[in-house]
Amino acid sequence: MAYSAMSGNGTSAGDDPLQTAVWRLRSRACWADAAALLPPDSAAGAVQRAALLVERCLYTEQGWQEAEDALRTAEALAHTDEERGAAACERGHLAYTATVHGVRDRADEARAALGRAAALFPPDAAGRPLLDFRRGLLAENLTRSPQSARAAYRRAHAAAAARSDALLLSFTWRHLAGLALRDGDTAEARHGFAESLRIREELGYLVGTAPALVSLADAETEPEASRLREEARRLFRLLGGVPTWLTRQLAPPPAATA
Repeated sequence: MAYSAMSGNGTSAGDDPLQTAVWRLRSRACWADAAALLPPDSAAGAVQRAALLVERCLYTEQGWQEAEDALRTAEALAHTDEERGAAACERGHLAYTATVHGVRDRADEARAALGRAAALFPPDAAGRPLLDFRRGLLAENLTRSPQSARAAYRRAHAAAAARSDALLLSFTWRHLAGLALRDGDTAEARHGFAESLRIREELGYLVGTAPALVSLADAETEPEASRLREEARRLFRLLGGVPTWLTRQLAPPPAATA
């Protein structure tokens, strides 16, 4: 299962106590609680609230109507091109999420919304690196075009590095590593997965740590691979079975029979 990032690196809130509180809740899979802290009557707050609730859909496969409602509010409050572009980027991400989870095929809607975001965003818009990453997700998982996906991930990776967006870097590292593993380059894959895991652990992004551990395990040999999966299993249980897409991958090994 491929999944996506929201803007923000978890440490950029600085002295803003609201954003610090939102990050702490989000990183521990408490998206609804985090969204409830945000002001409902500003364009920026509405987009961030929608993004949190869309991310909850991705990780839990629940809360679809709340995410739709939050998106409509964000779209209604957007007045500038950058605000409209940010709302369109979240609209595309929700449509992508519904498609990859098999809820409903909304691939055309996802492409159209992300294309609309690309047209609305100024060249230097803060949301463009995340948009590039999400267009990479569509190319990799819906269009099945790894070359296009790699190009989009690399653009997002370079921009995230330039902006010191550590969380987005953790996602671009992971997805570039996934493509490398698919191509048989285990060393490059191991490096990318290890960087992704390192960043998430440093940020305290708990909900994203189990997937990072599983990805690195796929590129490791035994006994390290089993150790990583067992650590992922522990975190998965701690968060109540989130993210849901790890359920099969982290199922306990069958007991030995006499």
